[in-house]
Amino acid sequence: METKETKGGLLASFASNIRQYGIVGALIVIIIVFEILTGGLLLQPNTVVQLIQQNAYVIILAIGMVMVIIATHIDLSVGSLVGFIGGCIALFMQNMHLNWFLSILAGIVVGLLIGAWQGFWVAFVGIPGFITTLAGMLVFRGLATTMINASIPVNNSSFNAIAANYLPNIFGFWGHFDGLTIVVGLLIIAAFAWSTMRNRKKADKVGLEVEPLSTSYIKIAVAAIVILALTYEFASSGNSTQGGIPIMLVIVGVLVLIYHFILTKTVFGRHVYAVGGNRRAAMLSGINTKRVDFSLYIHMGLLSSIAAIAMLSRLSSASASTGTSFEMDAIASCFVGGTAVTGGIGTVPGVVIGAVVIGVINQGLSIMGVDSALIQTIKGLVLLLAVAIDIYSKRKH
Repeated sequence: METKETKGGLLASFASNIRQYGIVGALIVIIIVFEILTGGLLLQPNTVVQLIQQNAYVIILAIGMVMVIIATHIDLSVGSLVGFIGGCIALFMQNMHLNWFLSILAGIVVGLLIGAWQGFWVAFVGIPGFITTLAGMLVFRGLATTMINASIPVNNSSFNAIAANYLPNIFGFWGHFDGLTIVVGLLIIAAFAWSTMRNRKKADKVGLEVEPLSTSYIKIAVAAIVILALTYEFASSGNSTQGGIPIMLVIVGVLVLIYHFILTKTVFGRHVYAVGGNRRAAMLSGINTKRVDFSLYIHMGLLSSIAAIAMLSRLSSASASTGTSFEMDAIASCFVGGTAVTGGIGTVPGVVIGAVVIGVINQGLSIMGVDSALIQTIKGLVLLLAVAIDIYSKRKH
């Protein structure tokens, strides 16, 4: 039985989540502005698919970066790692004639080893993450340049399909729409509604304060509208043989779910927030902060290797310059997505929204034919504004 709600309760709930709502609101405004400026081209189904495929690397790297920043560290080497690991995978396939799947596994091992290498210097030697990863940025960019030379083409169709292909449409086409996409979209809406109400019921059962029921309904309604819109975009993309849900979207979605679970439902996730909130207090409470720091860079190495696979598959060629400025996009996505500059605050869904903001800006300005230098300038101003808002809100609080 729902307790009596008041307008004040609804407003209080909104105020407590104003950061998250503000990010979503800003994204909606940016999409509307670019939809108008591009003459309706931004939200064309194939353009939305391209947005996902071209910016998957940002989301993948940002997922790892948010954990690192929450723990008050930084990783400036991820762009160089994407170039270096991508070059290693290309060499495994083209020069060593290794199977594409084994090449991927080998690339992931390389990423884990690099993560362990950088984590060792940060966690056990005590060198700040900024310095360690700045050195890593230079070292691995230099190694990539030496190893790759000009470029290494990747001609394996199975590997290249990772970024280019879609899930098989097992339900056929419903008119002009991909049947599998429609089914998946409806299932996601049902799962979100069930999860929201289940979490609300669990919180109420243990005596925790719960948001007004009307707020939960509004969340579900808004999420349903967004998911239905995306379902329409993906279901109507492509043609009778190709279209629907891109494989890269599935990979990104799985990573988002896994790392959201890790940060919110595991002991390791609680330790990350504790270390970022107050490192000294975390140490006094018995948390092994060195192990946490080391593990963070292991995760960052893993995600860098996955981003490298995504980029190599999309470009079908390894280049020494691949990954340039990727670290800036990942860091910007975190701060635009509500991650605190001082650490201790940040979420995976938030950085996904931040990454989409960066992607929409890139896509919209590119469609408009804006020079790449000006795009960088605009992204820099967006990052500055996001950090300024974060600092202002803390001072006000």
